[in-house]
Amino acid sequence: MTDDTLPEPDRLDGAPHPRDTARLFGHTEAEAAFLSAVTSGRLPHGWLLTGPRGVGKATFAWRAARFLLATPIDEGDGLFGAPPPPDTLDIDDGHPVAARLRALSEPGLCLIRRGPRPDGKALSDVIRVDEVRRVKSFFGMSAGGNGRRVVIVDTADEMNPSAANALLKELEEPPKNAVLFLISHRPSGLLPTIRSRCRTLRLGALGTGDLQAALEQAGHAAPGNATGLAELAGGSVGEAVRLLAHDGLGLYGDLLALLSSLPRLDRPLAMRLADATQGKTGEARFDLTLSLLDTALSRLARTGVTGESLPEIVQGEAATLARLSPDAQAARAWAELAATLTQRARRGKAVNLDPAALIFDMFLDLDRTAAQLPAA
Repeated sequence: MTDDTLPEPDRLDGAPHPRDTARLFGHTEAEAAFLSAVTSGRLPHGWLLTGPRGVGKATFAWRAARFLLATPIDEGDGLFGAPPPPDTLDIDDGHPVAARLRALSEPGLCLIRRGPRPDGKALSDVIRVDEVRRVKSFFGMSAGGNGRRVVIVDTADEMNPSAANALLKELEEPPKNAVLFLISHRPSGLLPTIRSRCRTLRLGALGTGDLQAALEQAGHAAPGNATGLAELAGGSVGEAVRLLAHDGLGLYGDLLALLSSLPRLDRPLAMRLADATQGKTGEARFDLTLSLLDTALSRLARTGVTGESLPEIVQGEAATLARLSPDAQAARAWAELAATLTQRARRGKAVNLDPAALIFDMFLDLDRTAAQLPAA
């Protein structure tokens, strides 16, 4: 387990841990598919939970683990006939299994995540093989409770090659009534043999209503522009929490105002946005500026290619996108710029170049690109 003095690697800042999340919104089909597999008597031992980052994959894994560990295994009709099949993954919050999972003291669960570095001063960047080897010893213990054992790997994308190969061995010959949940944002990066030994369950982006409900459960008040937030966050609760923490909607509005000034760059606004990325407090602002600029460039390219208006994130966005990207030629120019623009800034930041200068140079590149377009 991670040292108590270090942050939990699978916890999102500003949100409860998935094991403490009471409800899962927007994934009724995924839950129904899992329940169907349970009640069929042919429950796969490996589950690969995929989908965009922050849509609830870990919450699903913890809900499914709670359900499996708290629900008796159906061994047949018994003396009084078979009980009715469950129609929900809900387990009462006061159930002993639920309490033990919240305290990370449930003997039927093995959680695999990034541990501390050898010096114990920070978290490792990867899941190392020593972490995964705990699964072997976990499977070697006698099964208690209802006889099930559950492993959660969050995230499988973070395993180094040795760890991935060690996990593959456990997937190949798991003990009876063992279930492994592998959470992955990028399943294409996993070993093909790992993917082939798991049933894939994809969780999609959340709609506006489900996203808002999930945010309220996480303790975040409803924003004034819930539809715009859902669009900007791509249906991800995790991304929406990050945007709310750093006024992402406001920053995106400023970036759209800057784009609307092209090809006569609003330099005072550009300088203000660039200066906000300086210093230690500006690090998150720097990363968010690059992320939102990537989003804006992607939406410019899509507008030019399709010729259709996208759902607006902020008022007036559609007109700005249509003016700057009226056709496929303009879309190509913005797409080519998007391929390199923020990457250069990230590389510059990595070698300690001035973040404000990097951001302002990006804005100048936007201005030059807009000036070269026929519509400009």
